[in-house]
Amino acid sequence: MQPDKEDKLFVIKPIPTVNVKPVIIFINPKSGGNQGVKLLQKFQWHLNPRQVFDLSRGGPRMGLELYKKVPNLRVLACGGDGTVGWVLSILDQIANAVSFPVGVLPLGTGNDLARALGWGGGYMDEPVSKILTNLEESETIRLDRWNLDVVPNEQVKGTDHAGKDNLPLNVMNNYFSLGVDAQIALEFHEAREANPEKFSSRMYNKLFYGVRGGIELLDRKWKGLSDHMTLECDGKDLTQRIKDLKVHAILFLNIPSYGGGTRPWNKSAGNNSTDDGLIEVIGLTIMQITRLQTGGTGTPLCQCKTARITTSIPVPMQVDGEACRLKPSVITLGFFNQATMMAKRRKGRQTPTRETTIDKHRVSVQRLKLQDYEQHHCDKELLIQSSINMGEIEVEPVADLETVRNLVDKLELNNSPSKDHVGNVMPKLSPDWCFVDCCTAERFFRIDRAQESLHYLIDITHDQLFVLDDPHRPPSAEEDVAVVLKAKELADDRGAQDTTTSMRVKSEISRLESIKTKSTVKCPQDEGQTNGTNHSTRASEVYNRLFDLQSNEDHHYGQVRTSDKIIEAAKTGNLNMLRNLFEMGYSLMSINKDGQTALHVASQRGDSNLVRYILANAPSNIVSVKDNLEGQTALHVAVQNGERKICYLLVSAGAPLLAVDKQDRTAQQIAEQTRDYDLAKYLEYRRRNDEFA
Repeated sequence: MQPDKEDKLFVIKPIPTVNVKPVIIFINPKSGGNQGVKLLQKFQWHLNPRQVFDLSRGGPRMGLELYKKVPNLRVLACGGDGTVGWVLSILDQIANAVSFPVGVLPLGTGNDLARALGWGGGYMDEPVSKILTNLEESETIRLDRWNLDVVPNEQVKGTDHAGKDNLPLNVMNNYFSLGVDAQIALEFHEAREANPEKFSSRMYNKLFYGVRGGIELLDRKWKGLSDHMTLECDGKDLTQRIKDLKVHAILFLNIPSYGGGTRPWNKSAGNNSTDDGLIEVIGLTIMQITRLQTGGTGTPLCQCKTARITTSIPVPMQVDGEACRLKPSVITLGFFNQATMMAKRRKGRQTPTRETTIDKHRVSVQRLKLQDYEQHHCDKELLIQSSINMGEIEVEPVADLETVRNLVDKLELNNSPSKDHVGNVMPKLSPDWCFVDCCTAERFFRIDRAQESLHYLIDITHDQLFVLDDPHRPPSAEEDVAVVLKAKELADDRGAQDTTTSMRVKSEISRLESIKTKSTVKCPQDEGQTNGTNHSTRASEVYNRLFDLQSNEDHHYGQVRTSDKIIEAAKTGNLNMLRNLFEMGYSLMSINKDGQTALHVASQRGDSNLVRYILANAPSNIVSVKDNLEGQTALHVAVQNGERKICYLLVSAGAPLLAVDKQDRTAQQIAEQTRDYDLAKYLEYRRRNDEFA
C-alpha cells in the first residue's frame, strides 16, 4: 500500500465549534491493581473507543501521532507518575507536536504529581462522567521540566563498581533524589519485580516503605553520604554545608508533593512554584524523613536554576520514583522545557461559562451530473473536478441531512441557475436529488434519502457538500403510485365506471411502461450489483393491485410475497437488488431452506448497509426469527462471526438478548466462548439496562 493511501486510513472529522475540547485517554492497566482494566472498559463505553488507548499495547505514541493536529485537544493519563512522564516524553519526541494540556487520573502508589495538580492521591471509583466534567472545567498551568545529564566520574579509579551507567530517566518532572530514600525505593522495585502479586494494594506498598524506612533508621547506612559526593548549585559550592548537616539524602524537588503526599519544603525559605524556573534543593536526615508523614519538613539548602553533583562511589538515586544504583558519576541538572498540565479547579474559583451554541460553518455545495458520477465515482479527484458549484450554505456541522436538504433547496431557489464547465445553464434540481458521501470511503457513494435523518453533515463531507441529480431519471416507485392514485381519484370524482375512464387510466400505465431505465457504469467491486429498477412492471403491479383490471390473475394482494432472490441479494451484498425486490412487493421476511432470513445472511457477512436497510423496512419481529439449523437469531450469528458493529445495530433495533439457540446459549454466552469479552460486557450492560427499564 502506498504511503499516501496509508495517510487516508484514519480520518478525524472537523470539530463543530472552537469551544469543544476533545480528549484522548491513555490508561496503564497495570496501575492501581485491577482499577486500570476496569477504567479502560468504562471509558470505552462512554467515549468513542478510538479515543481510549491501552498503554500496554504499544505505548502512547500511536495515539498522540494520530491526534497531534486536533485543535484544543486534551490528554488524560490514567496511571502513576511514571505513566504521565511516559506520555510527556513521547510528546517531546513527536515532530511539530503542540504542547497539549495533560491531566492525571491517579492510579499509582505515590501519585505526587496528581496531588500537586489537585487530582488527589488515588482513584476513588468516581463516575466517568464526573471525571470528564472535572477535566473540562480544569485550568491549565505550566510545569517546569529538568534535564539530567550523566557522565562517568573520570577521577575515580577502577571499573569494578556495581551499578548502572545512566539514570532510568534523563528528564525529571517531579523530583530527583539520592541517598537513603532512593535506597528504599530501589528495594521496593526489586521486591515488586520478584513478587508482583504482593504489591497490588496501595496500602501494602505504603506499609513496605514504612518498614524499610524503620530498618534504615536503625542501620544508618547512608549517614556518610556527604563524604562521597560534592554539590554545586548555580556555581555555589554547598558540599561543606551538607557535611555539617550530616544528611542521609538530598532531594531536588520540582513540585510541592513528595513521597505520597508529604510537603518537605519549608516555605520560610521561599515560595515554591511549578513554573518559576527554579528547583528546590533539600537536605534530609533519616529522622526528618520519618517525620515527613506527620507534617515535618527537611532542611532547605537553596533554590537554583542549575546544579552539579559529583559522586565517588555507587549511590542509589531515583528520578520520579524510578530508582537505580548509579556508578561514580557527574550529574548536571538544568532546565529542559515546560509542559502544559491540567489542574483541578479549586473551590471558590469561577468556572468558565460553557458555550452551548455551535458555530455555523459555510459549506460549498457542489452539484454532480449523473453521467460524471457513473464514470468517475471510483476516482475522487476527477469527480471533484467535474462538479459544478451551486453556492454556499451556512449550517451547523451537527445538522442532519434532512435539515441540510431544506437549505440546499432554498439555495437553488434564491440563486441564479448554475452553469456547467462549458457555460450551459443547468436545469433545476429534481425533487429526488440525493447527497453523496465524499469522505467515509475511498470512493464517493450515494446516501439513501430514507436514511438522511441518520446522517449528520460532518459524517459525509469536509468543506464541500456534493449532491447528485439525474434530470432524465425515470420516476420512482412513489411517483408511479402517485400517478395511478391521481388517475383513480379522477375516476372517482366523476363517478366514472365507464370505458372512457378505464382507457384514461390505462393510458397512464402505458406512458409509464414506455419509460426505459438507464444502465450504470460500475466499479470492479460493484460487479453483480444493479442500480436500475423496472418501473413499468412496478407501475402495472401497483395499478392492478389497486383496481384488479385482470381478475383472472393472482396478484398476491393481501398475501406475503417471498422470493429466494431476497436471500441471494443479501448473500452477494447487493443492496440495490434487495431494495428493488422490496419495492416490487417481495417480503424481507423471506427465508431459505435453512430458515435464515436476509438479516441472518447480512449479519453473517458483516454488511452494515444491508442490515440497516432491512431493519428500517422489515417487520420489527425479524430480529427474533430463529433459523432451523442452530435455532439462532441474527444477533447470535453476528456475535459468532465477531461482527461487533452489526451487534450494536441489532441490539439497538430490539434484538432479544435472552433468546437462546439449540445449545441453550444466549448471544452473550457465545461472545464469552469466542473470548470477545468486550462484546460480552456490552451485551450484559444492555441486558441489565433493559431489565432496569
